[in-house]
Amino acid sequence: MIKSALNEGRRISDSPVVKEHAIGGTFLLIVAVLIGSIIYSTLSWMWDDQRLPLSKIVLQGELDYVAAQDIQKVIGRLDHIGTFMSQDINVLQNAVQQVPWVEHASIRKQWPDTIKIFLTEYHAAAIWNGNELINDKGVVFNGDIGRLKGDYVKLYGPKGTSKQVLSVWREMTPQFKQIGLKITSLVLNERRAWQIILDNGIRLELGKESLNERIARFFALYRRLGNDTEKVSYIDLRYDTGAAVGWFPEQELEQENSDD
Repeated sequence: MIKSALNEGRRISDSPVVKEHAIGGTFLLIVAVLIGSIIYSTLSWMWDDQRLPLSKIVLQGELDYVAAQDIQKVIGRLDHIGTFMSQDINVLQNAVQQVPWVEHASIRKQWPDTIKIFLTEYHAAAIWNGNELINDKGVVFNGDIGRLKGDYVKLYGPKGTSKQVLSVWREMTPQFKQIGLKITSLVLNERRAWQIILDNGIRLELGKESLNERIARFFALYRRLGNDTEKVSYIDLRYDTGAAVGWFPEQELEQENSDD
């Protein structure tokens, strides 16, 4: 009985079907090993620092202040630039976002060695605190003020007040324009008091409260002063009614006239 079962087992293992399956399984195993080896070798080659280095930068976007050299410098300061496969795009993006004037950077890699960078620049609305800039939304950003094209109002204020100061300047500008004046500086000091400097050199002290009423009072006074406005150094409107007028010394006025 036992011998019969053994003979039956030999016949099954020696059958052509079993042999065919065994050969097929062995072949598939060999193919899988070869494919795995090829994939491993390919990935190792592609991730090798000596292979597929990122060597080209293509800069895109409507740019007035950011140059290709600015981007090259900031990328060149990174500790390590990887290959086409290994380089983390987020690292590049974080670096480029630190370049002055850059509001947003979109970066992608193009096979086999190129970085494509699309930039959006900030648009300056005003100079902020003497050494920074703000855009039309009141966002403070870093930019080279010396490269600005045209004249910009100078706004000043404590940290976190840029949107408020910009808003007040926008509200006041049309009012002063109606009488032929332009605000060159608007200041909100640490005590939250307002000050204006006009393009004719007059300084207005407005204090903390009733800005609209005090500005209206200035307009009425300014019209009454007529030609004497040239002699005015400052006007202090921090009163319930009326104003205090500061005059230039006569000697200083004469010097200014002679310089003209």
